[in-house]
Amino acid sequence: MIIPSDAHLPELPQQRDTPIGCIGSGFIMADCHLVAYRQAGFNPVAIASRTPENAQRVATRHGLTAFDTYQEMLEQADIEVVDVAVPPDLQLDVIREIVKHAGKIKGVLAQKPLGVDYQQALEIVTLCRQAGIVLSVNQNMRYDQSVRACRALIDTGQLGNPVFASIDMRAIPHWMPWQQRQGWVTLRIMSIHHLDTFRYWLGDPQRVFCSTRPDPRTSFDHSDGLCMYILEYADGLRASSWDDVWAGPAKEGAASDLGISWRLEGTTGLARGTIGWPEYPTPTPSTLDYTTIATGDRWFSPRWDQVWFPDAFTGTMAQLLVALETGATPEISAEDNLKTMALVEACYLSAAQHRAVELEEILQS
Repeated sequence: MIIPSDAHLPELPQQRDTPIGCIGSGFIMADCHLVAYRQAGFNPVAIASRTPENAQRVATRHGLTAFDTYQEMLEQADIEVVDVAVPPDLQLDVIREIVKHAGKIKGVLAQKPLGVDYQQALEIVTLCRQAGIVLSVNQNMRYDQSVRACRALIDTGQLGNPVFASIDMRAIPHWMPWQQRQGWVTLRIMSIHHLDTFRYWLGDPQRVFCSTRPDPRTSFDHSDGLCMYILEYADGLRASSWDDVWAGPAKEGAASDLGISWRLEGTTGLARGTIGWPEYPTPTPSTLDYTTIATGDRWFSPRWDQVWFPDAFTGTMAQLLVALETGATPEISAEDNLKTMALVEACYLSAAQHRAVELEEILQS
């Protein structure tokens, strides 16, 4: 058995004309969300941000109507879904305004991380649930093509029971100015992708052990620069990631050796892959290779043209639109994402206290 040729692609809604209002006009909105939405035939119609001039530039580029404030957009624009791409410490206030328009607003796609910590994420989820608004979270690595294709291998049983999984990131992210006021960098911005991917593939771990150190290149105070963590599952499965945002003195004049690779070993098969994101803006597709006992001494290497940035952002909005269309739970429901936020919180606690932390310690707090 081989995976279907479209296993790396998201399910799309039947109706794609649902009017979308966008809050935030930074890179992730202008160069990822809106590019992907136009390619998929979705219907973004309005935008607002803290800087009206930026919102107007993005509106002109993508054919939207710009509003001076997001409050005006929520009040005046004919929209049913809101795409929120603002810094995490601003999300709660934005959601408080959105829920005032429950009835008109049916769904919200919120950027990850959902708020600044687990408790704030829980408050955001509660606000939307009480308002009857379907809330989903933009955990876009779930829609990286190799990640999604690997999930298809797991779902079809070709890898057997998972035994070990790993992600090895050697990359130099561009930290945003707002992160300085948070005092954190990697765990809530980069590692959250990997932790969520492990959950997407393998389910919830029982506990996590995490160790961190500051990144020498990042000048502002922070604790979570380079991050290493091990997830322990009740059935013996283990998963681990090395999130190395230093990756050597490449920016200081040495040669670079950047990339992200992953591996998933099962009782009847092995999958391995790469993530093309570190080469952005050069469009570099992620890759997947796999072998199974059933197919013998042979590797299968499906390839595709789509790339994580921006194509994966089609999937994150699509799964919300499908949920609104069918009445089903979104693939990335906010309720489920609370466990990803809790796992991130557990990593911080583990690193600070130098001990393994049970996921339930956070969920019950």
